[in-house]
Amino acid sequence: MASRMASRLTRIWPSLCRMRLSPMYGARFVSQSSPSSAAGATAVTGMQPAHGKDSHGHAEVNPYEENPDYHGFSTDATADAWNMKLAFFFSVSVALVIGSTFVHYLPDRGLRQWSRREAERLVKQREAEGVPVMTENYYDPSKIVLPSAGEE
Repeated sequence: MASRMASRLTRIWPSLCRMRLSPMYGARFVSQSSPSSAAGATAVTGMQPAHGKDSHGHAEVNPYEENPDYHGFSTDATADAWNMKLAFFFSVSVALVIGSTFVHYLPDRGLRQWSRREAERLVKQREAEGVPVMTENYYDPSKIVLPSAGEE
C-alpha cells in the first residue's frame, strides 16, 4: 500500500511543484510609513553583531543576509522554503491525522463499553428466562461454604 502511495506521489509531484497556492504567495507587505517615536526607539537597526570576526579572523556567516526568510533547513532559499513546508505539512499530518486515528482505534480503556454490552446481554437473557434481573444476594447462598464455629 505504501508503494502505491509513493508511486502516485511521484506521478503528481511535478504538477504539485508547479502549482501556486495564490497570486499573493510570493508577495511581501512592507509598511512605507515612517515609524513613530515610540516604535523607532525599539527598532532593531541591524542583524549583524558588532563583533563580526572571531579570534581567527574569519567573518561570521549570516544566512539572513542572503535569505531574509531563512528557516534553518538549507542555505539555498528555494530548498529552505520547500523543506520547511514539507516538514510542517508532514509533522502536522502525522500528529493530527495518524495520531488521532491511533487514539480512536485504541482498545476500550477500562472495558467500559464491553461491561455495558455484557450487562445488557445478561438483562435480556434473564428477562427471557423469567428470572429477576437482580436478586437480594450477590452470591448464591447455597454455594457459600462457611467455616465451622470451632475454626474461627
